[in-house]
Amino acid sequence: MAIEAVLFDFSGTVFRLEESEFWDVDLTDTGGRALDTHEIAEIMRRMTAPVGQFVQFDEAGQYAWDNRDLDPALHRTAYMEVLEQSGVPEGAAEKLYARLLDPTAWTPYPDTGDVLHGLSENGLKVGIVSNIAFDIRPAFVDRGWDRVIDDFALSFEVGAMKPDVRIFKGALDRLGVDPSNALMIGDSAEADGGATVLGCEFALVDPVPTVQRPSALADIVRARGLLI
Repeated sequence: MAIEAVLFDFSGTVFRLEESEFWDVDLTDTGGRALDTHEIAEIMRRMTAPVGQFVQFDEAGQYAWDNRDLDPALHRTAYMEVLEQSGVPEGAAEKLYARLLDPTAWTPYPDTGDVLHGLSENGLKVGIVSNIAFDIRPAFVDRGWDRVIDDFALSFEVGAMKPDVRIFKGALDRLGVDPSNALMIGDSAEADGGATVLGCEFALVDPVPTVQRPSALADIVRARGLLI
C-alpha cells in the first residue's frame, strides 16, 4: 500500500534533550561534588528514555511512574523522585526538571526540518505521536515547523500512552489515513512499534546525540520514495 502519512515520535526521534543543555545548571551530588559528563549523561538518559525503569518506587511513586505521561502532576512526582534517587540535590533537580519541560531547550536532529517540510510538500500527512506530559508544540512553532504538522497526538491530551493502539488510531483517524497507508518512525520498538498492531509500517531510529545522526530520518523516507 502507498504511504499517505508519516508519524514521528518526539524525544530521540525528531528532537533530543542533549547533555550540553544541562551544563549551565550547577550539577553536584548531595555531597557537593560536581557531576562529570558521564554522570550527567546517565541522568539525562533516565529522564528521557522511552521505556525502562531506573529506580525503585514505593506504591504511590510506582503509580506516578506508570502513569507519568498521562498527567503533569504525576510526571513531576515521578521524575523528581528519579532525580532524588540519582543523587541530585533538590535545587538542581528543580532546575533540571524545568529544563526538561521547556520544549525550546530541546535540540532538533539535523534533518528534522527538511524531512517535515519535504513530506508535507509532497502531499503526505505528518503527525507527531508522543508519550509526554507537557506541550511540545512550541519547539515546532519556534522554527516554523508547526505549519507542516497536521496532527499532534500527545499522551497527556489524548489519555493513552504508546504502545496502546488508541493513541495511534486517534492520530490516523484525525488525519483521515488508513493504518496500512501509514509509517511510524520512532526510537523504541516497544513503544513506537505498537503502531504495527494496527497495520502501520514501522522504522526504528537510534536516539544518539544529534551530531551523530545527521540523516537517519531522511534516509528512511528516501528509501521508501517519499522524498527525492
